[in-house]
Amino acid sequence: MSIRIATRTSRLARVQSDLVGLAVAGSESEYELVPIETAGEAGDKERFVRGLERALLEGSAELGVHSAKDLPATMTRGLTIAAVPPREDPLDAWLGPGSSLDEIPVGARVGTASLRRRSQLLAARPDLVPVELHGNVDTRIEKLARGEVDGLVLAMAGLVRLGRQDEAAFTFSLEQMTPAAGQGALVVQTRAAGEQDARVRSANDPAAERELLAERATVVGLGTDCSSPVGVHARHAAGVLMIDAYAGLPDGSSWVRDRIEGDPSEPEALGADLARRMNSAGAEVILRAAAGAAG
Repeated sequence: MSIRIATRTSRLARVQSDLVGLAVAGSESEYELVPIETAGEAGDKERFVRGLERALLEGSAELGVHSAKDLPATMTRGLTIAAVPPREDPLDAWLGPGSSLDEIPVGARVGTASLRRRSQLLAARPDLVPVELHGNVDTRIEKLARGEVDGLVLAMAGLVRLGRQDEAAFTFSLEQMTPAAGQGALVVQTRAAGEQDARVRSANDPAAERELLAERATVVGLGTDCSSPVGVHARHAAGVLMIDAYAGLPDGSSWVRDRIEGDPSEPEALGADLARRMNSAGAEVILRAAAGAAG
């Protein structure tokens, strides 16, 4: 039976869904994409996530493919994460003049709709001018080409999957720009009692899954969501699981960074520990102020 995969309609979303389809089904003839059109503002991640989840719950698709960074930390009732495929490059990339953070021109207009990126850019370079920019990857790059902004910050993973990685001037280090929780990872979502679970599970990468679990636990502990000025990134190094996290005000004037490492077999406990440390160091106060400013 052909597996139906719910997907957003952007080129990147289709590419990502095809990657999952081939990993799960083995050939293009064994799966079909079910495009989900969602009314609303471009870049409204919540609407797109709800649209894919509705398709699963209503039975019009067996699988849903999400960019893990867009998926809320609290799972919708009746659904589950069935697999996390191997992760792509999780770092943020700069598109524009300059080959390092220090070489970005003074006063450059930087296109980004992310409070996380805005906060970290301004913490390091308060002279930069963030410009709210929405749209998919191709649309944003077109706006850069038209001169609407001087540079862009985009996820390197999306550029790689679209074959546009050569357009990046450089990638930020973890200390300069901690990625969003789940950045570079894909999530295969199914109904909690889905018939395809065993097949889908074969596409799972245990290391990527542990990293994602650690990152999502940190986000839960910080009491934030994917729109907050928070970065969390977990990675395996020398037999331990290491997690970096950042929480700051949107204007970069106040922030907290921390790093923790521990047992890879306890990713969620490690993420929760990091969140407690961050909150004790002032992240809770900062994020409450950030939420108030956004509201």
